Amino acid sequence: MTKLKFYILVVLSVLVIACQPEKQPEQLQPQTEWIGRPDGFQDNYTLDQMVVLSRHNIRSPLVSKNSVLTRLTNSSYQWFPWDGAPSNLTPKGERLEKQMGAFFREWLEKKDFISRYSADNYSFRFYANAKQRCQVTARTFADALLPGMNPRVEMNVQYDTMDPVFNPQITKLSDSFKDKALQEIQDLFGDIDEGISEGYSMLEKVIDIKNSPASRDTSSFRDFPSSVSFKLNAEPAMSGGLKMACTVSDALSLQYYEEADAEKAAFGHALSFDDWVTVSSVKEWYGDILFTAPSVAVNVAHPLLQVILGEIQNENRIFTMLCGHDSNIGSVLAALEAELPELPGAIEQRTPIGGKLIFESFKGHDGAAYADIILVYASAEQLRGESALSYSNPPMAVNVSLKGLKKNADGLYRLCDVEQRLSGAIAAYDAL
Repeated sequence: MTKLKFYILVVLSVLVIACQPEKQPEQLQPQTEWIGRPDGFQDNYTLDQMVVLSRHNIRSPLVSKNSVLTRLTNSSYQWFPWDGAPSNLTPKGERLEKQMGAFFREWLEKKDFISRYSADNYSFRFYANAKQRCQVTARTFADALLPGMNPRVEMNVQYDTMDPVFNPQITKLSDSFKDKALQEIQDLFGDIDEGISEGYSMLEKVIDIKNSPASRDTSSFRDFPSSVSFKLNAEPAMSGGLKMACTVSDALSLQYYEEADAEKAAFGHALSFDDWVTVSSVKEWYGDILFTAPSVAVNVAHPLLQVILGEIQNENRIFTMLCGHDSNIGSVLAALEAELPELPGAIEQRTPIGGKLIFESFKGHDGAAYADIILVYASAEQLRGESALSYSNPPMAVNVSLKGLKKNADGLYRLCDVEQRLSGAIAAYDAL
């Protein structure tokens, strides 16, 4: 081939490419599912009902900055200046819950749920513990889900007190129960303090406990052996180093969510994401020990399990939100013998703040009734950045499995099997 012919071919090739129409981006079909359902799921199942057990959103620490937090922390460190009283939902927590409610609105609109709302026939129910953080979370979520409709949020006891339905208290107590529960805790968790030693070390480093006012008495949470006790009509109680460490772990986790500068949130320490998981693991260890031993779980979750089953079996109910605490979600999961996978993007690996345990009921096109259980939560990045939640930026979601129950090929249980598991957990209370 001569050079002239070669150049002519090159020029023609360039002209052909240049004259081709610009490739347009692929037109995406509107999403109707975001949880990772199998292909064809929408053709085989129709979402019939949703029952949501929610944890409140971001709150201030349960204790004031001038309490144990100050005594255990380097005197030169300054804790985040939380707004409002201890344990109350923060303004950021309220904004985040509004985003979650708006996402649920987008989700339920695609399922044609919103158009079925009626304040008269109570097709939607919002029921929260009377504590400020729960009531405001539920109110904010409800208003974002149903803007302008002013849905009722139930409060069945005096404001800022504990509703028995959401209070994880021991309501049946005997010597045999104590012995059995303590043995279960021992079997599941072993030595309480040794099992969380890595978390203790991380907390002690971050707060610089060796240079704190408390350093005259201690420099380690291990100096105070931890133990669990039970009292009738009271929450399971923890004493010792883990109780103190839980207070610090809780406050640091909340500070991480509220403080934009992650290094500042760690008092100048450059913590990795895994380090923050370790920080949060202490308070989750505390909650697991107190509320998830089998006998304890069916005891403290008993009234809430009854409400959940009642809502699932209420044929007039379309959507239910029950708003409580991490102890509620943890004990319900344990009472149902649920298996929770690793939670991507969360520093709280058990009950993320603002997280929602969802019981979905479906009508199969085969005429049968099915169910699924999922945990929906905002990632730590979404919480810290207050990024708007939508189908293009959805919250995280993981499937929850029930030990011993079989799912079908599409990942669903028979609804009757889930109802039976709930009934069994409720009946287990009578055997305590």
